[in-house]
Amino acid sequence: MATPYLPDLPLDAWQNTQRTLHLYVQIVGKIRLQLTPRKNHWWYITLYVSPKGLTTYAIPYKNETFEITFNFVRRQLEVISSRGHEASIPLQDGLSVADFYRQLKGILQQWSIQVSIVAEPFDLPIKKPFDQITELASYQPEYVERFWRILLWTDSVFKEFSGRFYGKTCPVHLYWHHMDLTVTRFSGRPGPALDPKMRLSDKDAYSHEVISFGFWAGDENTPEPAFYSYTYPSPEGLDQQPIQPATARWVDNNGGPMALLTYDNLRQEADPREALLAFLESTYQAGAQLAGWDVAALTVPSLDDL
Repeated sequence: MATPYLPDLPLDAWQNTQRTLHLYVQIVGKIRLQLTPRKNHWWYITLYVSPKGLTTYAIPYKNETFEITFNFVRRQLEVISSRGHEASIPLQDGLSVADFYRQLKGILQQWSIQVSIVAEPFDLPIKKPFDQITELASYQPEYVERFWRILLWTDSVFKEFSGRFYGKTCPVHLYWHHMDLTVTRFSGRPGPALDPKMRLSDKDAYSHEVISFGFWAGDENTPEPAFYSYTYPSPEGLDQQPIQPATARWVDNNGGPMALLTYDNLRQEADPREALLAFLESTYQAGAQLAGWDVAALTVPSLDDL
């Protein structure tokens, strides 16, 4: 059933705001990418859900650190440094991507934080630099806050699910590529040989066998918010495996199966949290069993059994 912590989020009601916010997030994520020491599978470039909104947490710079936070409660971007500096940018309708980029760049330059990013959208159908994107300037705080509330709730469920796994797993984090909140499990085995022509981002993401789970607000291909799960490499017959809840289904994703549970269908469940956990667990079991993962060894034992 619909609840206050799972508000309605029709993509068409806030699509321009969603696109604007996505580019704001890409700008901040690219700053973190340039300054944070590398970690496998791009774990070092992500943002995290916080009680305020979305945050980079501490970014190292020389002998100091700084942090960039989207404070959706106060409707401002906050930048703080370990030297005591604080600055903010109001998040409001009319703030173009170009203005956001210039203001944030100016704050960092004023603090003598030198960072050079690839200042253009990544993997989006916008082919011009951030400082020229003036047409995207929409900020509907109600919908941004709805999106954040859903991320808060999903973050909690993903963390509970993540705690059941004994193997290598990533933090629950938000990738700015597609602006999706994800958690990924690893079998511990290398993946198949990759095409040398594959782009670098995919090479590091898929160097090992994974089962990944996520939530995103929707895009042109899936024009509504949804939860997903996919197994890489995808084992034969995966899309024939039963998954829960009953409204979840298998869809084609670039030639391979992906499990999909729409957000609206989840909202109608009597117990949305248990329904999402069932989706995560059933899609994990489907992929892990067929791919020959050692499911028993990768399951966290009870503390009483240690």
